[in-house]
Amino acid sequence: MINRVSFLLSIVVFVSILNSGILHSQVELVDVRNPVYNYLKRMELMKIIPEYNSANIPLPRSEVAKYLLIIKEDFKKLNATDKNIFTDYEIEFEYDMYSTNKNRYSVLSKSNLKNIFNDEKQKNLFYYTDSNKTFFSNVFGALNQYGSDGDSVSPNSNSSMFKGIVGFNVRGIVFKNAGYYLSVSNESTEEYNFSELSYSELPDTIINYENYYNNYFLKNRFSPFEGYFRYQTNTNWLGLTFGRIRLNQGKSYIDNLYLSNNTTPFDFGKLDINYKAVNYSFTYGSINGDSVGRHLSAKNIATHYLNLTFSEAFKLGLWEAVIISNQPFSFTYLNPVSFLTSADLSSGNEQTTENNAMMGIDLELIPFKNFSFQTSLLIDDLTFGTLFEDDSLNENKFGWQLGTLWTNSFNIKNMNFAFEYTHLDPFVYSHRTNKSTYTNNNRSLGHALPPNSDEIAFKINYDITSRITLDFLYQYQRSGTGIILDSSGKITANYGGNINFGLGDAYLRTNGFLDGIRINRNIFSAGVLFQPIRQFFLSGQFQYIISDNITNDIEFNDLYYNANIVIEL
Repeated sequence: MINRVSFLLSIVVFVSILNSGILHSQVELVDVRNPVYNYLKRMELMKIIPEYNSANIPLPRSEVAKYLLIIKEDFKKLNATDKNIFTDYEIEFEYDMYSTNKNRYSVLSKSNLKNIFNDEKQKNLFYYTDSNKTFFSNVFGALNQYGSDGDSVSPNSNSSMFKGIVGFNVRGIVFKNAGYYLSVSNESTEEYNFSELSYSELPDTIINYENYYNNYFLKNRFSPFEGYFRYQTNTNWLGLTFGRIRLNQGKSYIDNLYLSNNTTPFDFGKLDINYKAVNYSFTYGSINGDSVGRHLSAKNIATHYLNLTFSEAFKLGLWEAVIISNQPFSFTYLNPVSFLTSADLSSGNEQTTENNAMMGIDLELIPFKNFSFQTSLLIDDLTFGTLFEDDSLNENKFGWQLGTLWTNSFNIKNMNFAFEYTHLDPFVYSHRTNKSTYTNNNRSLGHALPPNSDEIAFKINYDITSRITLDFLYQYQRSGTGIILDSSGKITANYGGNINFGLGDAYLRTNGFLDGIRINRNIFSAGVLFQPIRQFFLSGQFQYIISDNITNDIEFNDLYYNANIVIEL
């Protein structure tokens, strides 16, 4: 452990020496949930910042500030709402854009406390800036009301829950090019997994391993803290990040195949290289794993993601990842210039199939103003010898996606309309050892759709004003799931519909798409975000799910909702 820390510190010190004497840059990262990314995407499609690439976020504050400054040069091209949104971001990122704090207020200063409600000031509990270092701190509080009702909600569970959250965050830079961030709260998050099926009504030959697994993890508790240390060169050609935050990788407009927001943040080290039209990221991280109730001593993930911008209209990405189980640390996967599948095969492990290697390719086209198209391919397993033959061992598993994004859609300013079709073969993301599933805390690191499923999704994001945003999402999903036992209790079929249970893919049967217990879902989601005063937020979301078990002629209807008040000072 000491040698590893010394090695990482040596890298930071070496790069710092190479860049000594240069001006500092704002190296802190902008959270992937910040709506500024939606704004930048709209500006990209409007051809104002055509060089912007949304495939690999979060971005450093200096990069976001760079794009905002370009937008300001074309300020006259914006409509009234986009101008007001820009003004809000100009205040939020003022120091990053101009190295000034004219529109910033410290709650602990001697100024009148009425500035807490000043709509034209960015508020911090305390801040300090000079030419070498910065420090920004905030406290935040939230009141949340959650509720659920419907056929799948357990009668013994709380259908309504109220909780309050308080916490703080700090960020800043030291030594000109090194940044830090820490966010801590008192929240103890509980995630409930409600079964969609009443298995007591299913045939006796169906053993619900999925239900056993979900009951074992009925309450997934995880720490909500996030934090990192980051080094970045002045021109951002190189960045090094060590910490725990959310990462997104992929060109999707609704839900990514590669890395998404569907799981909790995990610990990682990340190398980013940017040179003109080339963007490359290497990530090595530690994730939480389990194998049907048996906790794993170690589960790691390594990813490579290369993005190439050939023109303003064409962007290509090459991605690969490997999940490594029961190996606390391996330099085999730490080489940022390697092919992970080959590295896994040459690792010296007698059973390389214990790890889960996958590859991907995605591309985005922006043929004309306001429209973009993307397609993504995920290769979970590939055996060329059986690629065009009867795949009796389920050796070739693919996920793929097609999508389009239309901004200022239907002649309505500030409205984004997205369409996406996603297809996942049986056993995609899962793994035959159950130890190397593509999950963290039992949730998919990629798309939320279960394996052996497809989905048609439509999403609308509409900025009614600069402070009121509406979201609507409709998803139509088809899934096949289930496991069959013989009279002796031996598994005779696994239809590959559970990401956390992949046993039987290589020796039981050839699975056709959507084989098994057939379930169709219609999911309606809607939300509203209102910011009446800067850094005071009101929001509400609801989701209505209709689950139709076609095989057993059972239908369930469920409603989930929440309301939130959030204040950050």
